[in-house]
Amino acid sequence: MPNIIDILKERLLFDDITSPGIQESVGSQQTVYAGFDPSSDSLGVGNLVTILALAHFQRCGHRVIALIGGATGMIGDPSGKSTERALLGADEIERNTLGIKDDLSRVLDFESKTAQIKMVNNAEWLGSISILDFLRDTGKHFRMGAMLGKESVRGRMESEEGMSFTEFSYQILQAYDFLHLHDTEGCNIQIGGSDQWGNITAGVDLIRKLRGVEAYGLTFPLICDSSGVKFGKTEGNTVFLSSRNTSYYDFYQFFFRVEDADVIRFLKVYTFVPLDEIAALEESVKREPEKREAQKRLAEEVTRMVHGNDGLEVAQRTSAVLFGESMAGLHAGDLRGIFADAPSTELPGDQVRGADWPTVAAQSGLCKSKGEARRLIESGGFYVNNSRIEAVDTPVRDSDIIDGEIIVLRSGKKNIRLVKIV
Repeated sequence: MPNIIDILKERLLFDDITSPGIQESVGSQQTVYAGFDPSSDSLGVGNLVTILALAHFQRCGHRVIALIGGATGMIGDPSGKSTERALLGADEIERNTLGIKDDLSRVLDFESKTAQIKMVNNAEWLGSISILDFLRDTGKHFRMGAMLGKESVRGRMESEEGMSFTEFSYQILQAYDFLHLHDTEGCNIQIGGSDQWGNITAGVDLIRKLRGVEAYGLTFPLICDSSGVKFGKTEGNTVFLSSRNTSYYDFYQFFFRVEDADVIRFLKVYTFVPLDEIAALEESVKREPEKREAQKRLAEEVTRMVHGNDGLEVAQRTSAVLFGESMAGLHAGDLRGIFADAPSTELPGDQVRGADWPTVAAQSGLCKSKGEARRLIESGGFYVNNSRIEAVDTPVRDSDIIDGEIIVLRSGKKNIRLVKIV
């Protein structure tokens, strides 16, 4: 079998392992799992690293399990958090779980006949255990000293916020997940980000104590940009995998805007592009950085992987329109989606048809007055549906109103106003 450890190292997806024994174990088929917390109805770009690590195991012939924390999500993983999460209700967790299932199914291979993959929810087993049975049969195998020494616990204990017993118990529950999957699915490896080290080792220790065998953990680094900011955030907002939360265009542009200092590393982490092709793209970054060929490839590959060819096409078409290219072939519905965040004005059709553009520009709010609109047209900065209007007295024609519903006015490069005909 291809050596998954070597592949993860080449793709910069390797941080640490719990034991060197994992190197030999992955020479034959293993069952590996990773967990996903349903704290939102969609996973973010940061979670995509975990999904891709599972995908690499899957491509190397291993059996993979994606675990959704329907039960542990009611507590919230304290790892990497400086304050306690707001507790979610059962209905909200159920909605989030459905959204995450959709995210996972779009990236991991659930379709191929040879794909060995399973999606599980820990509410299926944790929800039926009584607290007394859990404390007696599982809790007694955990020592307070070791639990307090975990990085995720120690940092919070030293802070003003502290840590509740609810959060403190999280590592025991995750350890039990590993034990349960070991017993029921033959799972021998758990993977996760480096912030999961404490939770993963807790499960490895529990399996050793109760089953007398060695299980393994593998972590990969948390991905940050060259300035040290955790990748997957933009202006304080998470970039989500679902188009319900992050549009195709914004998703594509997030990757297209990656700095030259980061793009080659992110091509290795976030795509399956062969390493020799990435090396060639690295040379293009050095020779002709202004072409942004590496960024374009990164944005295309990740958008296609997460949103399919249709999502990529929408993102590219939206990008072209927003950067002033032709709107030919687009319909009113397309433009409503593309300019969903742009300000808009509703105007009666009989008030618009046949009027001159300075009048429409002023009525729409694009310009403060007809005089300002005239000066804008005379200076060559007024566009209708991305076509420049040359003459002040040009009238509005039916062909300017897309599907009889929409006109896109633009002042310069960025000031856009959508006119909706009513």
